[in-house]
Amino acid sequence: MVIGIDLGTTNCALAWSDPTKRNEDLPNSTPPINPLAITQLTHPGNVEERYTLPSFLYFPGSHELPPHSIELPWNKEIPYVVGWLARDQGAKVPQRVISSAKSWLSNDRVDRTLPLLPWNSPEEVEHISPVEASKNYLLHLREAWDYAHPEEPFCEQDVVITVPASFDTIARELTVKAASQAGIEKLTLLEEPQAAFYAWLDKCEENWRKQVEVGDRVLVCDVGGGTTDFSLITVNSENGDLTLERTAVGNHILLGGDNMDLALAVFVQQKLKKEQNIKLDNWQMQVLTHACRSAKEQLLQEDGETEWSISIPGRGRSLIASSIQATLTNEEVQKLVVDGFFPICQADDYATRSRQSGLRELGLPFESNPAITKHLASFLGSHKLENSSESFLVPTAILFNGGVFKSPAIRDRVVNIVNSWLNKIGKAPLKVLQGADYDLAVARGAVRCGLNKYGLGIRIKAGTNRSYYIGIESSMPAIPGLEAPIKALCIAPFGMEEESTQTIPGRSFGLVVGEPAEFRFLASTARHKDKIGDLIDDWDEDIEELTSLCVTLPAEAGDSGNFLPVTLQTHITELGTLELWCCQDDQPKWRLEFETRNVYGD
Repeated sequence: MVIGIDLGTTNCALAWSDPTKRNEDLPNSTPPINPLAITQLTHPGNVEERYTLPSFLYFPGSHELPPHSIELPWNKEIPYVVGWLARDQGAKVPQRVISSAKSWLSNDRVDRTLPLLPWNSPEEVEHISPVEASKNYLLHLREAWDYAHPEEPFCEQDVVITVPASFDTIARELTVKAASQAGIEKLTLLEEPQAAFYAWLDKCEENWRKQVEVGDRVLVCDVGGGTTDFSLITVNSENGDLTLERTAVGNHILLGGDNMDLALAVFVQQKLKKEQNIKLDNWQMQVLTHACRSAKEQLLQEDGETEWSISIPGRGRSLIASSIQATLTNEEVQKLVVDGFFPICQADDYATRSRQSGLRELGLPFESNPAITKHLASFLGSHKLENSSESFLVPTAILFNGGVFKSPAIRDRVVNIVNSWLNKIGKAPLKVLQGADYDLAVARGAVRCGLNKYGLGIRIKAGTNRSYYIGIESSMPAIPGLEAPIKALCIAPFGMEEESTQTIPGRSFGLVVGEPAEFRFLASTARHKDKIGDLIDDWDEDIEELTSLCVTLPAEAGDSGNFLPVTLQTHITELGTLELWCCQDDQPKWRLEFETRNVYGD
């Protein structure tokens, strides 16, 4: 089987297909793709099947739930809850629930292998790492599959796991690590916007060729629970056939449906204070934020509710008697979510960062600017074509993905704004690609991608999602108070294919061995023209520093503390992760691996 897993910030999903079940009468057809109804707890003691597994992990207190009420058919002694019950129980006791574990995987400000979550919870609550939390979601999916398909063990299938397009190589490696801990070894990683496009291809079957043409640039706009991702897929021609290539990827933006839930919660908090003179504490605000998620989902549906009631537990002895009642209207949600997060703007109205405070709480590095349409303008502006008169990269079609876009009002707002940009430069309006499945598209698309291994369906050409660099210290005389400048050496250009190896030509470098040394890694999503071996003297905001690696490379007798002449070789693995080798006599000898350490620690 081919199994596709959407390891989402808010929800996970699993789909599958049997490659042998293709229709032999239709040579270009692919076998049907089926979602898995995932067995999980929905209430204490109640096991049901749902097509999504909420990405929430809950640690109940010792006497909080009835005995044996969190047992699963395959595990009677599990100490935590995953899925629907975890989400609902976490709304009542927020300090015991883990959410947004995927966003933590990409947070380079902390050591993601340490027990950090639930973040800022009391010491008596069990804490685990973001990697282990992701492992537990994947483990539940693996065991749910084995429970439903005992004759086809999960470990024997081909698995495709999706990650945000903006995940750098470190976050990808951590995802692989979580999968390995869950017993998943036979896997491939796929970017979520690509998965959404694969799902659209599957939905359209062969008719997709009638909806796009050579030269089309499809903007995949993916706004999920915790992240916003932009990607561009270009339609090309090769030997008379249409081909697809992912040609642009946006930055990692921690901005999504969770921010909208919080915005609604703050609005309700202020309304309660003004109208009823009620002040909510931090615990009540967490409960309110979880409740606003349900309100948003209901009120932004097509033909949804006009008003939604919210109940917040009080702080007295009688929680029922002292519960606080509030309401949200459709009009309020439209204004806060649609106007607040998708404001009307111009094509050159880029998202800018507000001035940062000198001190801030440690936690997720959330995006400070909530205007998603301005982030879209920044994405298109930063990827404009060279030698083009247009001030931004012009898309010709758009595909939406992510639960936020279930709302027609939000989809229409984005389309109208981009069309206004296109109209000003005399371009045709966007073609809106139809047929998206906002809950299961990514899992389905992962399966469709996995079927490529069996010669089924078309493949999107991608490669690395950014250009990667290593810092090279300049050779110069010492000057008091001035550190030697660091140049950025390109070690992997944008789009470098998986399972490929390149050696930096015509250059050798001095490598220190036998004593501690620091290696600085950098990356850029905007610099597509840099080639392997290019040395950038004055790198600016287009290149950002990822992390540094402090390591003592092994030395042979007499070499300790010396600089040894080496050449550099880059290898992109099958999973899309990066390996940098330092070679002697053209033979790989030292491998530099990214380290996910706490940059604030020692």
